[in-house]
Amino acid sequence: MIRLTKQFLLDDPQYTDPQNARVLILPVAYEGGVSYGKGTGSAPQAVLDASHFLEFYDEVLDIEPYKIGISTCAPPELPKEPEQVCETIFHHISNLLDQNKFVVLVGGDHSITTGYIKAVAQRERQFSVIQFDAHSDLRPQYEDNLYSHAAVMSRVREYTQHTLQLGIRSMCVEEAQRIKKENLDVFTMHQIRRGNFNLHRALKKLPDPVYITFDVDAFDWSVIQSTGTPEPGGFLWDEVINMLQIIFETKTVIGFDLVELSYSPHDNNSPFAVAKLLYKMLGFKFLKELRNVNVFR
Repeated sequence: MIRLTKQFLLDDPQYTDPQNARVLILPVAYEGGVSYGKGTGSAPQAVLDASHFLEFYDEVLDIEPYKIGISTCAPPELPKEPEQVCETIFHHISNLLDQNKFVVLVGGDHSITTGYIKAVAQRERQFSVIQFDAHSDLRPQYEDNLYSHAAVMSRVREYTQHTLQLGIRSMCVEEAQRIKKENLDVFTMHQIRRGNFNLHRALKKLPDPVYITFDVDAFDWSVIQSTGTPEPGGFLWDEVINMLQIIFETKTVIGFDLVELSYSPHDNNSPFAVAKLLYKMLGFKFLKELRNVNVFR
């Protein structure tokens, strides 16, 4: 049985019935792995609230993605211990994937990604992970916490060695040394902006299927202002949308998460941008199917 909460985008049961919906959204209000600013625990609700002000029609793709069926699950009750939080998310995601659903995880801090990745690893012999982020998140642990958001890509790489990290503009020297030693595909904003990155070439190295973990601090502050560990100089909106469209057209994306939004009562723009990003990514994922649906009927 799937328990419902406030729905993403709209409340019409024709399109939000969890039994018929192709997409299930799992909001996880967790910030136990953060190390700087707070507010990620309230972010999922802010994204759901903001989504009700989105237009259903995508003027670029010429589709209405909601017609694929999008249902929102109730947030899981979380234990206090970080490792048990990961296990709880793992079991919830596994249950949803067993129902042959495309699952979107909305956080919450970045540490929640590990639970989803564990569920993917139990189903896929080989898969890749693409990370959009300001931080490389490759510390073995941080502040004695193996499940800190600052260590999430170290946990991810315990399940797959096929990773691509994009938009990085903050790391410690130990992470930099690891990147060089292991020859990891980590591309900084400096490299991307100087033209020293080819997305098509990078994607050819990644085996299908692909999971996308999107830390919204990958964006410039003009797009996302409210995030727990902000860094200047990030992606602009159209840069990200163009890259995501190429990824979805080129690879088989089996799931994604959106994390690290930090709720602020004085910032309505940031949760709206995250809601729109989620909706746009679903449009990319189901574009071919939705093109057969008449958006004007």
